[in-house]
Amino acid sequence: MASIPTILTTLFFFLLKSTIAQQINTNPKDPDCTDRWIHIRRLPSRFNTDLLSNCSEYPLFDDFCPYLPNHGLGQRTHSKSHSWFRTDPLMLELIFHRRMLEYPCLTPDPNSANAVYLPYYGGIDSLRYLYGPDVNSSVEHGLELFDFVKEQDSPNVWARHKGHDHFLVMARPAWDLSQPLYKDPPVWGTSFLELPEFYNVTVLTYEARAWPWQERAVPYPTSFHPPNLSLLESWIRRVRRSRRSTLMLFAGGGGVAATRNIRRSIRDECGNDTNSNANYSNGYVKLCEIVDCSNGICEHDPIRYMKPMLEASFCLQPPGDTPTRRSTFDSILAGCIPVFFEELSAKMQYKWHMPEEEFEEFSVFIPKEEVVYKGLKILDVLMGIPRDRVWRMREKVLELMPRVMYRRHGSSVDLRTKKDAFDIAVEGTLQRIKSRLQEAAVQ
Repeated sequence: MASIPTILTTLFFFLLKSTIAQQINTNPKDPDCTDRWIHIRRLPSRFNTDLLSNCSEYPLFDDFCPYLPNHGLGQRTHSKSHSWFRTDPLMLELIFHRRMLEYPCLTPDPNSANAVYLPYYGGIDSLRYLYGPDVNSSVEHGLELFDFVKEQDSPNVWARHKGHDHFLVMARPAWDLSQPLYKDPPVWGTSFLELPEFYNVTVLTYEARAWPWQERAVPYPTSFHPPNLSLLESWIRRVRRSRRSTLMLFAGGGGVAATRNIRRSIRDECGNDTNSNANYSNGYVKLCEIVDCSNGICEHDPIRYMKPMLEASFCLQPPGDTPTRRSTFDSILAGCIPVFFEELSAKMQYKWHMPEEEFEEFSVFIPKEEVVYKGLKILDVLMGIPRDRVWRMREKVLELMPRVMYRRHGSSVDLRTKKDAFDIAVEGTLQRIKSRLQEAAVQ
């Protein structure tokens, strides 16, 4: 009997081929697609769907086979769920690929395309260098892909713009893909983003570095993927009417070592809060709550953290191994105002999805140095925010919700009128490529 990954791979690749065949009927004169045409580069399945068959072969990582169903959304959280899934962040490449097949402005002619999408599952492919048998060959990550797109370039898809019009998605922070070339001995990560061959390609990642132009951060996928507008609006109504009985909440791990850091400060402050002081609590039943998500126990179980988030006014987003967190987007879905301690956690990352000039309208920023080394109390800062401003910030968070979620593939027409994280990422990529091509033309 064929395994689930094998069946999924076969069905997905069949859908890919069928959709590409249907592109021949696309009308290139459609005014709605002006400057929006995208060509999906045909890659051998070893660069994408075949990689899914290795889902259980990385014992130092995890078995990601359970998260492949529903084209990467994962299994439903329960049998009657229509919008909630056990989604793994690593599946963004598969989710994005599936959504690209529904993009309304696909063209089979690369010469008429404004951008070229490379359906390469680079984050999944990186596992063999990070956790598998090729750990000492991480400088080779991506070279096989480059050899293919260059050698199989009969219509000059790559050569005509030297890759400036190409883009791809990699479901890992850029730091995991930017090991210096020829580092000896090798350190953590691969060197994909350091390869000169891909310097011109736009790369969408969870977390971008501050300097390379080609990287752009896009939201982590959450567990919420509504299939129609009615279910989205129903969830927003629930979030809006939820009673916020907790002032602030931290859902995460860490902060238990003796080393001074922001997570340790949060745990210390929550452990010493004066929940019983009604005058200080300003109507809140609890001032602080911690949802312990150590060892990844919350990652595929949204029930553990969504209910507490629905009951909290502010959700703390301290940096961990890297500045960004999936929890940022979970909190937005719960209407819980995010509190950041580094600008690299969101403000300097997701500029397409959360405009930089609007951050004060929906979030709070507290420099971590003020908390860790100068004794600033997070509770004091948050308690000092007037309740009417808290209400306005939450309403702004609700406005952001559709922009940071990935709706389900095959969603209803009415839901497609709401731009989601995928739509905004594609629009931003097209504009970015257009600007780069204009710059290259005058050089």
